Parts: sequence; C-alpha cells; structure tokens
Amino acid sequence: MSEGQHRERVTLGEIKQLAGVGRPTVSNWRRRFSQEVLGAANDSRPPFPEPVAGTDGKPLFDAEEIARWLDLRPLPDADTEKEGAPLTYGERFRRELKVRGLVALRHETRSADRLIAQVLAVLAMDAEGEAWVPEYLPPTLLPDWAAAPARVREVARELAEVRGGQGPAADEVLNLAGRLESDLAMDATPQPVVDLVSRLVGSLGGGTDEQASVINLCAGTGELLLGLRDLDGHGDLVAVEADAFRRTLLVSRLLCHWMGSVDVFASPSDLDAPSASDGSGARAPHRLSCADVVVADPPYASGERDRDEDGPLGWALETVRRLNPQGCGYVVVPSWTLTRPRTAESTPTVRMRQELFERDALAAVVQLPRRIHPFRTGAEHALLVLRRDASPEDRGRVLLVDADRIAGRVGADWTRHVAEILRTRTSPVAEEARYVAVQASAGVESLADGRSVLPAHRLASLEHGLDHLAATREARQSAFDVLPQLKEWLGGLGVRKRPEAVRHIKVGDQLKAGSLRLLTGHRIRESDIGDAGVPVIGREEMLGALPIGGRRILPEHLAAYPQATVTDRGDVFLLTEHGVRTQVDDAGGCVLLAPVQGLRIAAYRVYLNESGKSGAPHQEGLWMRPQTLAHLLATPRNQRRGSGSLVRRVSVRDMDLPQLPREEIADLEAILSEAERHRAEVRRQLAALDTLAERLAAGVADGDLRLSLRSEPGPRA
Repeated sequence: MSEGQHRERVTLGEIKQLAGVGRPTVSNWRRRFSQEVLGAANDSRPPFPEPVAGTDGKPLFDAEEIARWLDLRPLPDADTEKEGAPLTYGERFRRELKVRGLVALRHETRSADRLIAQVLAVLAMDAEGEAWVPEYLPPTLLPDWAAAPARVREVARELAEVRGGQGPAADEVLNLAGRLESDLAMDATPQPVVDLVSRLVGSLGGGTDEQASVINLCAGTGELLLGLRDLDGHGDLVAVEADAFRRTLLVSRLLCHWMGSVDVFASPSDLDAPSASDGSGARAPHRLSCADVVVADPPYASGERDRDEDGPLGWALETVRRLNPQGCGYVVVPSWTLTRPRTAESTPTVRMRQELFERDALAAVVQLPRRIHPFRTGAEHALLVLRRDASPEDRGRVLLVDADRIAGRVGADWTRHVAEILRTRTSPVAEEARYVAVQASAGVESLADGRSVLPAHRLASLEHGLDHLAATREARQSAFDVLPQLKEWLGGLGVRKRPEAVRHIKVGDQLKAGSLRLLTGHRIRESDIGDAGVPVIGREEMLGALPIGGRRILPEHLAAYPQATVTDRGDVFLLTEHGVRTQVDDAGGCVLLAPVQGLRIAAYRVYLNESGKSGAPHQEGLWMRPQTLAHLLATPRNQRRGSGSLVRRVSVRDMDLPQLPREEIADLEAILSEAERHRAEVRRQLAALDTLAERLAAGVADGDLRLSLRSEPGPRA
C-alpha cells in the first residue's frame, strides 16, 4: 500500500463492508482476539489491532494493520472457487479498499463519466506499453490520458495491480458505474445474459466449420463482445456503437484487453461504406459487413415506444440483414415488443414482428427471468434467436422457451439448461419449452395470429405427472368423509376418463368473435367511496380482505365516471395479479375498481330472459356459463401464464378454455353451482361460529360474562 493508504483509518462498519462479513463477525473477532483474552489463555496468535484514534463509541483502526491481521484468516472454499478470487479476508479487504479509493475520487471530481474515461485511458495506455505511436492510437485516447490527474493515475494503477491486469481493472471500473453515480450502469448487459449468449454461440455457433466472425451491434461498453472473445474458434470481431462517449470507453476497454484490432464503428451503415483501396483503385465495403454471429443489446428507452419506426425490433431486422448464410443472431428486446396485439391500426412494432415471421427469421424466443437487470427491475426482457436460413426441419416453426420458469426450478444454473434446450431442441418439462408453428393450420395455434408471442402467454401449464381421474376420485372421497350429509349428491357425481382429446380456444379469440365481452376496472377516488349506493369490487374484495358490499358508491358520485360499467347478473369478476382469482356476480349492479376486470357471456342475458318467460331453461343452451367460466379461468394451466417483473399479471386474452359440448357445459354448471351452494352454507356456519367465539371472548374480556360447562341440560341463558 502507498504511504497515504497506510495511514488510512477505518471504522468497524467499514471493516465489515471491506471484508465482506457481517457486523457481528467483526465485533466477535475484536472480542475473542483481544490482547486480554489471548494473554489470559497464553495464546500466541496475533491479537486484533487496537484503535489508533476515534472514541470508545466509534474507534478508528489503521487499515494496513487490519489487512495484515485479516491475512491470517482464509476465506471459505465457496468464495475462492472462482479464478482470480481472493484467498484470505485480508486480500479481499485490500481489493475493496482500492475500489473505495476510486469511489472517493468521484466526490473530488465534477463528473463520474469524465473520471471513468480518464481511468480507462490510463489503463489503456499502460496496456500499450512504452512503445506506443501516437498515429496508431485512437484520437480520443491521448486527450483523456493527458488530462488525468496524478491521483487518478495512481488509483488506476493500484487497481490494475490488485485486479491482476489492465483488462480486469477496466472491467471493475465499469462495474462500479452505479456506485460512481454514472448512467452507464443502466445500459450494461447483465452478466447472466452475457453467459447465456456465450453458451448459445458456443453450442449453436454461426453455422460454419471455420472460425466464426462476429458483429456486435449496439455494443455499449462491450459486455457481450468481451463475453465472446474467449470462445474457441472465433474469427474477426467488429463493434458498432452510436453513442460517442460509450464508443470512447469501448475503444479504451478493448485496448486494456489487448483487443486493439477490433474495428469500432458509429453506425451499421458504416459497415457498408467504401473502405480503403485494395491497391487496384477499387473501393469495397468493410471486410465484415456481414458475419456468422451477430449480437445486439439495444439501449434502454424509458416508456413503451411501440410506435417508433426505429424500435427494438428494428435491431432484430438489422441483425438478420447482417447474417451470413447459416448464421445465427442474438438480440435482447423488452418483452412488450412481443405482447402487443395486432389491431386494425397496426403499429411499427407489430409490423416488424410480422416481418420476422414472414421471413422465417425467428428461430427461438427465450423469455428471460424476471428482474434480470439490476437497474431495470420493472422491465422484462426476452432474447430473440435469429437465423438467415432455416433448416428443413425448423422451417415455419419457432421454439418458445420460458427461462423464468426454468430459473425458478433450477436456480442460478438456468443458462446451462436453456442452452441445452436450444441445442437439443427438446425440454424435459413440456411447459418450459416447445415448438409453435408460425402460420395457422387446421386445429393448430400459430404465432402469426396477432396475439402475444411471449412464452409465458403461449405455453400452457399442464399438471403433468398428475392422474386427474385418481386425484378427483380422492377429492370426492375426502369430501364424503367430512361432509356425510352430502352422501347422495356426491354419490351421483359421475367421473370418468375422457376418451378423446379436447381443443382449447383463447379468450382473446372469443372476445374478437363477440362471444365474450371484457369489462375493464376503473380508478375511482377514495373520497367518492362510502358505505351507501352501488357495491364496488376491488382488489380487497377479491382477496377476501373486505366483504362484498362493504364499500359502495352513490349514484350521483358514479355519474362523474361515465366510462364505468355496471355489471350484470352472471358476469365473472377477475383479479389476475400473482395468479387468477375469479368470482361470479349472482345479482349484478356492481362497479369494478382497477385492477379487477370482468368477463360477460354475451348470450347470457338473452338466455335468462328466455328462461324467465318460459319458466324452464332455454332449450338451445349456452356455449359457456358463469360458474363454469369462472372455474375454468382459475385452473392451473391459466394461473401460471403470468408475466411482469414486479407484479406478475396474467393476460386475460391469453387464457384458454376447453371447447366442450353444450350439454356437458350445462352439467358442469349444475355441479359447480351446487358445490358453490354447499360452500356458501359452510361459510355461513363458520361465520356463525366465529361470531359466537368473538362475543364470548368480548364479554369475558369486559368483565360482563362468566362461562362454564354444564354437565346436565338446563335452561338457556
């Protein structure tokens, strides 16, 4: 350590942070290894250093003395498995102390970006050595290097010494962008995504036996490009970055990693611009205008801009254009680009998605795990695997992979599992990945139908490994054991195996056909809600926190919300956050509060009117009925279709329903309605017991009642 750092003083809290342990651990070290305790036990081990300044409440310790004492304490094996990882707490302490020096410099400078540029310039020049020639250096490098103060140079070189080279030191500086209060961290590609793309490129490659050439569009500060540099057999590398500042940092970072031969351009069109003459006087485009592998992680744009002509899917089309025959492309896009439905007024995002389908350029869609980006916790992302030419067996179909579900099952090892699925084209769990056709055919869903193509919305979550017949019979027997009064009804409940397969239809298709109508919830001011008027149904009512009818709105207040829809009898309430909760409106006349929605069976009102006139059920019947609709929507296959990083919501349009004969729908409705009637009766019994227990406890607590058990029957109190 330098003399300045040798005199640096740290508190107990800073020792905890720099050594990567908990505060109780540091206090325990200080107590167990104090001079008094070791002396009393004749222990020859070095004692914990004594404070050199501060107070009894906040002692200060010499940083180098602490580091030397921590050198005697090895790290757990799990913390030292990674190559280049520190072996002792002292080594980790020194590394973090160097990093803290860089963070401290941020408070001495006016700009975090300027500090990062200067540190990277110093590291790049050190990597070049003493024999550098100004004419061969990037034009932005020398000014940043010359402008770096002596303290910046010192910290940069100390960081390179601790990290084992200029390349790792440059990586560390950019990893600290968030702590340095720089916006660079917002656009950095997360390391799990880098690992996944590296695995895919390594296993799928670029469709060539020769060294694969690579173009990195939207290269940023080079996370994806550097993730590919260690792959065996890569050829030429080219980067494109539109932002001038990030392009400067990228050039410096590449020099730190001795990758100065990588060409860096400002725009993809520069790859098509004429290059220097080859000696014959002719000028040709850049030698790498197309490549075997093209990767891109477009910069983040706040808000959903699906009407932008240069939106994220534009980079996917550019990637396809830059691919060599048999090449592979990998593009990270926000998941909303895959969920936008096709409407009468098609947006640029939907048109570009449709173009990818028409060109058969989409090989796979990988829905990345939620909160994959530490600085964009509210955004979801997907990885598009693109192709220039589809193989005969893959033409007209796309592999959908739900990596979020895979990560929930296998944890941090999800990247290996996803890469294996794409390599083998099979998945051990059918709900995590399967092929879907692009164009529609008889009885088969297609991706080009204008609906969401997000894997969570397309992959039905079947309860595989479950024998539904056995499970249902067991549930019926359990009901019989606890409800013997229902013996006759349960005994008449016939359950058997269905001999034929059942087709499913999306709720969105039924909405488009007019068979169902979607009722949206509205935002109503809390001050307009009271205890009189029309019942309102919100999140609290659906979760059971408040009874239905407990909150109401007066008609005169409701008139201020002309878009609010009053429900009819038979409408189904839905809450689709973190699963699906449904309830049938038996009376009608309710107002829905967002995020609660409703579904109305279009023919149900006519059915009720006709049945009311004749006094008997309408002979024509219904294709769907309220209780049946509510229960089918809440089945596990729809429950697990959620998407969203912060709040997992299920798209109503992407839920599906089995297509059953009208007679079977009528039988199922009768069974479910009778089951609901029995459930209501049990709830009334439980409510009566709850009320009794509450009154007994309240009377005793207030000193008005004295309870006892009578052995002989007597008069009631």
